[in-house]
Amino acid sequence: MSSSSLPGAGPSTAPSPERTAEVRRLSEQMPRFMRLVHAFKSLPAATDGRERAALVLLFPLTRLGPLRQSALAELVHADPSTVSRHVGWLVEQDLVRRVADETDGRATRLVVTDAGRAAVERLAEERTSQLCSMLTGWSDADLAALTGLFGRLLDDLTAALPSDPRSPSALPVPRENP
Repeated sequence: MSSSSLPGAGPSTAPSPERTAEVRRLSEQMPRFMRLVHAFKSLPAATDGRERAALVLLFPLTRLGPLRQSALAELVHADPSTVSRHVGWLVEQDLVRRVADETDGRATRLVVTDAGRAAVERLAEERTSQLCSMLTGWSDADLAALTGLFGRLLDDLTAALPSDPRSPSALPVPRENP
């Protein structure tokens, strides 16, 4: 991102040293955050690792509705073959079903079943419970501020990712709404 495209920076001005220092501090915190997320994902859960990885695909399908498998892979920034294996498991477990794409009869879309929605609810409750216990010392205002700003950061990170022109998806990848 060029300095002229940074919010708070004028069209031809460089960011202030204070702003640059804060961005650097954030960039130094990001790897720690990623390591902690990985550590929490590695904790024992009600499901094994493969199941959890597959179940996570239910979240965007639930929020965004039916998607082609290729669009889902692009949306979650995952290898299409990995998503294919996970989707196969979700279909076998009756958590997702494939339906014909109305715009192209040769293609299918993935639809979350009632059992899949129940699995999403269980995972969401598990995540919420973990976060509630971790954030007990936070004020409501601090939590609301973090939630809003973190969502904004995620949107900006998503927007900064290059799209793959070789992507097989004929559909645009929808952005998630907060």
